[in-house]
Amino acid sequence: MNSNRPVWHRLQIDTVTTAFQVVGDGAPVLLLHGLSGSSRWWRYNIGPLAEHFRVYVVDLTGFGASRGYRFALREAAGHLVKLIDQLGIARASVVGHSMGGHIAADLAAEYPERVERLVLVDAAVLPFGLSYVQHARSLAREVRRVRPDFLPILVTDALRAGPRTVWRAANDLLHADLSPKLERIGAPTLMIWGEHDALVPVTFGRLLRAAMPKTELVIIAGAGHNAMWDCPAPFNREVIAFLDGKAPVAGERWVGCEAR
Repeated sequence: MNSNRPVWHRLQIDTVTTAFQVVGDGAPVLLLHGLSGSSRWWRYNIGPLAEHFRVYVVDLTGFGASRGYRFALREAAGHLVKLIDQLGIARASVVGHSMGGHIAADLAAEYPERVERLVLVDAAVLPFGLSYVQHARSLAREVRRVRPDFLPILVTDALRAGPRTVWRAANDLLHADLSPKLERIGAPTLMIWGEHDALVPVTFGRLLRAAMPKTELVIIAGAGHNAMWDCPAPFNREVIAFLDGKAPVAGERWVGCEAR
C-alpha cells in the first residue's frame, strides 16, 4: 500500500475556502462525497486508489472541513472547475457518491473537456419524484441498514454541517433534474450501486443506465446506499480497473460483497 498519508490543503476560491486531501501519484482523480458527508466517507477507498492515482478527496462547500460556507447545488460543478484550475489540472477523472454523483455528472455535462472518466456511485442524478415525507421514510429505512462503524461518522458529519446546510442541499437535490444534460456527457462512465440502497434504489441506477446506454451498471450484492463503505474490496477493484482504462461494457453486472 502507498506509504504516503493524505495531506490536507485549503484553497481560497472566490469567497469560499475549500478543504481537500491529496495523496498518491499518477493521473488525477477527484472523490466527491454525498449529502451531509465529508472526505471521511472514503476511508476504505483512499489508500487503494492512491496506489494507482493522485487522489484529491474534496470536502464540498458547507461540509466537513469546508463547512461554514453557503452550499448551492447548481454552483458546485463550476466551483470544482475553479478548484482544478488553481491546481493546474487540465483533465481529471471524477468519482461521485449520491449528491456528489449529481455534481460529478453535472461537471461532466457542463465541462466535458475537463473530465477524463466518470464514476457514479448510488448517484442522485434523476428526479426522485418524492415528497419530503416519503424521502424521510426512505432515509429512515437506509439508516436502519447503516453499518455500526459508519453511523458515528454519519451523525457527526451532519452535525458539523448544521441543519441549515443539510436542509438547503437536500431541498436542492429533491428538486434537481439532470436528465436534459445527460446526452452531453462524453466521458466513459461506470455506475456502481448497492443492491439494498433505500435512498436511491437500484431502479434509479437502471433508469440512469437506460438514459446513458453506453455505460456499465455494476450492482454490489448486499451493499446499501454507501457501497464504497459497505463493500470496499469489490468497489475498489471495479473503480481501479475502470480508471486504469478498462472500457465500460454496456449493460448490468453483479458482484459479491466480501468481508473486510
